[in-house]
Amino acid sequence: MADIARITQVIEPEVKALGFDLVRVRIFGKSEVGDDEIALQVMAENPATGQLVLDDCVKLSHRISDRMDALEEAGEVLIEEAYRLEVSSPGIDRPLTRPKDYANWAGHEARINLIAPVEGNRKALHGDLVGIEGEPGAEVVALDDRKSGRVSFPLTDIHSARLVLTDKLIAATRPLETSGADEILEEQED
Repeated sequence: MADIARITQVIEPEVKALGFDLVRVRIFGKSEVGDDEIALQVMAENPATGQLVLDDCVKLSHRISDRMDALEEAGEVLIEEAYRLEVSSPGIDRPLTRPKDYANWAGHEARINLIAPVEGNRKALHGDLVGIEGEPGAEVVALDDRKSGRVSFPLTDIHSARLVLTDKLIAATRPLETSGADEILEEQED
């Protein structure tokens, strides 16, 4: 299987060069996508909006493809088999992948799956994020779990985490770029 750390190391500078932040790099195997290819998923965001518009996804996709093609021509093949590149915004019910995500989204509902169980052998948690504390590499996340109450666990023990789509989250999410929306409305009214 491909070295996800190396792929991330190649992709992150391309994301940064366009002024975006990398949220996640993930490879989905054949069984997960239901066809003969694997998918390389790259999630990124504009730090000003927390999202990417379609034009940003296209620019980033071309940039990543060009970089990976250049490495392949130079003899470094990052993914041995055929794959599909998927570049997207993290969306409203975004994955939580970086320490700053746990700080920025404190107070919002999340589902967290742990590698190691906490509080009564539970690995699946659901509740409101309290936040994150600690030094880099030793951060601890706190969550007000619906079943166990307040639980804390190392960031490194998190297998996956995602915000839950709620009215509160929708209200807190910055809108996408709306320039040109008035023109569209005017055309529809005529």
